[in-house]
Amino acid sequence: MGEWIGIGRKARRAYGFDEIALVPGTVTFNPDEVDIAWEIDGRKFQIPFLASAMDGVVDPEFAVTMGALGGLAVLNLEGIYTRYDDYSSILQEISKSTPEKATELVQKLYTQPIKEKLISKRVERIKKAKVPVVASTIPQHAEKFGAIAKEAGCDIFIVQSTVTTVRHISTAYKIMDLKKFCSKIKMPVIVGNSVTYDVALELMGAGVSAILVGIGPGSACTTRGVLGLGVPQVTAICDSMAARDFYFKRTKRYVPIIADGGMSTGGDVCKAFACGSDAVMIGSAFARAKEAPGQGFHWGMATPHANLPRGTRIRVGTTGTLSEILFGPARLDDGTQNLVGALKTCMGNVGARNIREFQLTDIIIAPAIKTEGKLFQAAQKVGMMK
Repeated sequence: MGEWIGIGRKARRAYGFDEIALVPGTVTFNPDEVDIAWEIDGRKFQIPFLASAMDGVVDPEFAVTMGALGGLAVLNLEGIYTRYDDYSSILQEISKSTPEKATELVQKLYTQPIKEKLISKRVERIKKAKVPVVASTIPQHAEKFGAIAKEAGCDIFIVQSTVTTVRHISTAYKIMDLKKFCSKIKMPVIVGNSVTYDVALELMGAGVSAILVGIGPGSACTTRGVLGLGVPQVTAICDSMAARDFYFKRTKRYVPIIADGGMSTGGDVCKAFACGSDAVMIGSAFARAKEAPGQGFHWGMATPHANLPRGTRIRVGTTGTLSEILFGPARLDDGTQNLVGALKTCMGNVGARNIREFQLTDIIIAPAIKTEGKLFQAAQKVGMMK
C-alpha cells in the first residue's frame, strides 16, 4: 500500500474533505425523521455539534446559548476568561489589532497568570444556566484544573494538545498518567488530538470517553506549516473509526470519535460523519455567530505560545445568530448556515436513519466534485466559489 516517493521510500495516499463525495442511497428518508443524537458515557445529546475551546468562539455566555440549543461548547480553562476578571476590553483589543501584530499581542495578553478562582467562577456561571459544562486544558494542568472544574460542577472534561499519545516520554517534567486520570476524575474525559489507528486504540485502552481527531486542519491552525505534521481529515477519521470498531468488538465499549477541525460548510460536516465521526467539533463556523466573543475574529489555541505559535488570528466576519448557523433559516448560499438541516437532509438522501447508519454511506474519490459544472459560480465568485 502506498506510492514510491524515492528509492526505498513509500508514502501512503491520504484524503481530505474536498477529495471525496457521498453517494445517494437506494432508499431515501424524510430529513425530519432521521435521528442525529449521539451519546457519551450513556448521556445523550440531541445534536452532535461541539464548539471548539477557542477564546474567540466560546465564552461562558456562548456556552450557555449553545447548551440551550442542544449542543456543547467547550470553555478553554487556559484562555483569557480564566486570566482576566473583565475580559471585554481584552477581546476588543485583539479584534482591533493589525494582522501583523495580532500574534505578538495575543502572546503578551496570555502571559497574565491563570486564576484558579476564575476557573470556578466561569464553570459555575454555565452550570447555573442548567446546561452541560464542558471545559478543556492541556495535559500538564489536567489534574489540577480538572479537580477545580469538577468541584465547580463541570460535566465533561477535555485534555487537549497538538499531538496526544498515551506513551509520552520526558525527563524534564512529570508525565500525566492518562489511565489513572480517567479513572480518578469521575466524569467523562475526552482526549485529543490524534490521527492514527494505533494511537486511537491506545487512548481507548486508557479509558477515555471519546477521542478528538484532527491535527492541523482548523482554519486558525498553522501546525501543518510550522511543524509539517498532519493527516488529511478523511483518512484520519476513517483510520480512527477502524480503531473504534475494533475496540468495540473486543471490549463491547463504544468510544465516540469526534472530528475536530477542517469543516467550514454543511457538506464538510456530512462527509465527516459518513467517514465515521459520531460528533464534530467546529471553530470558524461558530466564530461567525453574533453571540461569539471574538467579534468576527478567532484564533487558534496555540497562537499565544511563547516560543513557537502554531495558530493565527483570522477574520471570519459575523453572519448570523448561533441558532441560524445551527438550524437556519440559512441566509447565505455557501453552506455555512443551517448545519443541522444540511446533516439531516444528507442523511435522508443517502438512506440513513441515524448516525451509525450514516457511517456506512458509500464514498467515492471525486476531487472535482465541488467545481464540476460551476463555471458561472467561479467567474462571479458566488455560491461555493466565493
